[in-house]
Amino acid sequence: MTHTTTPSTHTAPDASHTQPRAESLNGHTAGPGRRALAVLRFATGFIFLWAFLDKTFGLGYGTPLERAWINGGTPAQGYLNSDAVTGPLKAFFTSLANPVTDVLFMAGMLGIGVAVMLGIGLRVSAVAGTILMVFMYLAEWPFTPLSGSNNPLVEYHIIYALALIVIAAAYAGDTWGLGKAWRNTSLVRAQRWLV
Repeated sequence: MTHTTTPSTHTAPDASHTQPRAESLNGHTAGPGRRALAVLRFATGFIFLWAFLDKTFGLGYGTPLERAWINGGTPAQGYLNSDAVTGPLKAFFTSLANPVTDVLFMAGMLGIGVAVMLGIGLRVSAVAGTILMVFMYLAEWPFTPLSGSNNPLVEYHIIYALALIVIAAAYAGDTWGLGKAWRNTSLVRAQRWLV
């Protein structure tokens, strides 16, 4: 006795109707989350770029025209020698105030701002920006009651540092940025730390 099977005419439901569609962008999930990370990247980069522009040209928001860097102002020295620096580390931070610190601070603000907005060098930007933000956090010493900080542990410097880390870790430069092209350059392929 011969047993034959006939092909089933039943077809499996189309997977696109049963599960959410996950597009792939360089191995990373695309969609609203990727776009939200890109918006976070632009906003975070602009925070650093704006600080550079305001301190350089004295746009009147954080820095008046007469204290602009182009008019002889000293952005890092002015901050490090100000009443904003408090707490047990005040002497340490005050000792860092010199013209070299001004140049390094301003170069950092410009470099981090431009790189993050373009979506390139995000690891370097995350490391440099996190170090800068932690130093500024410690300089303001938010642990003293009535110091001006609403939360002594998680305040804006920490949030900016975390945003930089998330942006780098999530390859946020790939969406609306030059991240993928940057990673494919011969320089970055040879020096992976520049990713």
